[in-house]
Amino acid sequence: MAELGQIAQKVRSKNAGPFWVTIDIFCGSAEVFERVSGSLKDDAVAKLYRVDRQLVKRFDIADLNVVKFSFPRPQVQGTRADRDMHGAGWASLLEEMQID
Repeated sequence: MAELGQIAQKVRSKNAGPFWVTIDIFCGSAEVFERVSGSLKDDAVAKLYRVDRQLVKRFDIADLNVVKFSFPRPQVQGTRADRDMHGAGWASLLEEMQID
């Protein structure tokens, strides 16, 4: 077991418009991509971010060695309750996730 942030080249998050956030996992190699893609479960990501599993969209892009997740933001970007205007802080939670 290892933390995702220790084996991936980079994990970043950003807004995908004012209503969604997207998290990109840049694996750096085909071997790491296969490990991350096979170990990282959609249900675990949904639970981590407290999002209904059916709202989580996953994209495995083998040609780029990238795994991407998108889901609705809990607060609309820029509202008074929004604590992360640019969506950059979401990645840190996933970086700490243990995977096989």
